[in-house]
Amino acid sequence: MLEYVKIILMKVSFDRRLFEKELRKALNLLMPTEIQEFKDWCYRKFSGKYEPVLDKYFISLAG
Repeated sequence: MLEYVKIILMKVSFDRRLFEKELRKALNLLMPTEIQEFKDWCYRKFSGKYEPVLDKYFISLAG
């Protein structure tokens, strides 16, 4: 499932609204053991463009 959600995010990364929607869906689909790897990957790939979106979802997971 992890590889699948990565592919989806790459395909929708051109649009902020779609990216946020698919990120939210991905976090609901992934197993808890996959979340940290997914988080690291997201920040490596998208922090330049979508860091506020990533922070919104990953920081809320930590709390």
